[in-house]
Amino acid sequence: MSDFPASTGHSPSGVDTAVALLLRLGAADIPHPGGTLLAHLQRVRDRLAAWGARPALQLAGLCHACYGTDGFPTALLLVDTGRAELAGVIGAEAEGIVYLYGACDRKATYPRLAEADGVFRDRFTGRTHTPEPELRRDLAELTAANELDLARQDLAFRERWGPQLLALLTRFEPLLSQPAWSDCQLDLTP
Repeated sequence: MSDFPASTGHSPSGVDTAVALLLRLGAADIPHPGGTLLAHLQRVRDRLAAWGARPALQLAGLCHACYGTDGFPTALLLVDTGRAELAGVIGAEAEGIVYLYGACDRKATYPRLAEADGVFRDRFTGRTHTPEPELRRDLAELTAANELDLARQDLAFRERWGPQLLALLTRFEPLLSQPAWSDCQLDLTP
């Protein structure tokens, strides 16, 4: 795992503490493409780190499935009671990204995510809002890291969903970092 700059308030021990929480919540026992949910979460965090993501986004990547997602319903924490616990471990900024990712109604949100006035629909509350540009970028980058890990780990997934993922991530290109966009092209172009 990479070291975080001391000035961020995050450290490798923050990652270690998050991994300890994920272990306690059973992420190492939940099957997922490429092994376990914990292995997937660690690979997503590692990919975000390789792309140069800031520490809060890396921690969000490590914990992105804590509340379940629109594509993976297994939740490690209940939204109503777990947000404070998760924020206490990874920080409020990272927890806010985890919530955004878990709450994302993909069908309603993804088609217009790259548009400045695109509406985000919260699948937990049914409410809609327009996220700030940085949160749009975070959601796009985390989505790319997650989906590219699935495509790398599961050839059948890649064969079935690769063209649709490439189309989605192409729409997200204005929000993605250059390293993320390069990996999207590398991993998903036939």
